[in-house]
Amino acid sequence: MEMSEITQELSMMAKRLADFRGSLDLEEKETRIAELEEKMSDPMFWEDQNAAQKVINENNALKNIVNTYRKLESDHEELDVSLELLKEENDSDLADDLEQGVKDIGKRLNEFELELLLSEPHDKNNAILELHPGAGGTESQDWASMLLRMYTRWAEAKGFKVETTDYLPGDEAGVKSVTLLIQGHNAYGYLKAEKGVHRLVRISPFDSSGRRHTSFASCDVMPELDDNVEITVSPDDLRIDTFRSSGAGGQHVNTTDSAVRMTHLPTNTVVSCQSERSQIKNREKAMKMLKAKLFQQEMDKQRKEAEELRGEQSDIGWGSQIRSYVFHPYNMVKDHRTNVETGNTQAVMDGELAPFIDAYLRSQID
Repeated sequence: MEMSEITQELSMMAKRLADFRGSLDLEEKETRIAELEEKMSDPMFWEDQNAAQKVINENNALKNIVNTYRKLESDHEELDVSLELLKEENDSDLADDLEQGVKDIGKRLNEFELELLLSEPHDKNNAILELHPGAGGTESQDWASMLLRMYTRWAEAKGFKVETTDYLPGDEAGVKSVTLLIQGHNAYGYLKAEKGVHRLVRISPFDSSGRRHTSFASCDVMPELDDNVEITVSPDDLRIDTFRSSGAGGQHVNTTDSAVRMTHLPTNTVVSCQSERSQIKNREKAMKMLKAKLFQQEMDKQRKEAEELRGEQSDIGWGSQIRSYVFHPYNMVKDHRTNVETGNTQAVMDGELAPFIDAYLRSQID
């Protein structure tokens, strides 16, 4: 990168930081942080644990915005100083560090900007993510397990906590279905970009003839709802079944029927939870997941009605995959909504989803 290019990049970054500062109202946020931390120091703070958690979540979210901005601002100032030093003395090591620093802060600015754009009512919530293989038996079940690994890697890299609330293993390999609770600020905001059908093309490891196979798996994403979101479910509309949790076995194998399957009869919506050893806790979690599903169904219904009013067609069938992962005869992952693609399929399968999520979310805002 030439000196003139670095100077131009730093100038553009300075403008972006100034725009952020103008829209963030940092002083108001810092005042609010001080108010929240005063509440947290109250000896009675933990008497209402749900209310306490909301205060902590709000405080953490505000501190994350303020601290991230301050760090970006500080790092940008350091790069400005390095640029001035480089103008006075041509130092190749300093030039390399400066170029790398410019690339790094540019990436972090983009991530920060995207985070600020996640402003929909439930974007900040935890996410409930479900994976279901399509037709094709072992092939598609193995593909679902590959997606499970991909999303787990992505979430862990973001610093999110991943909890498997339901898991049904495949007959020979992979999974028949799996539900994850992904906990972290803006988890749903990011992962809503992944909702849809994912298509895989590869030479099958399960085909002795080495033929190419196409497999499908669906990804469904819902926000974990806050307590203040009212979703009423009548007990008369529920069928609750209990069963023994599946697992790897050993000394921790669950020998009681503590797992819960809950069916909402009017909509035939089914959720299962087996992550807790207590049936009561599994019931509570299953109910939260059911309410999240019913809420998402209502949102989808409203969106579909709006699209019909605008004359748009919305096909969510197996032929309308959002992304294709091709491992043979070439390597490519392509998102069909944004046309973003990469030949580094291994990085994607290791959780490098940022380019796809970023492009999709920006396309929804633009």
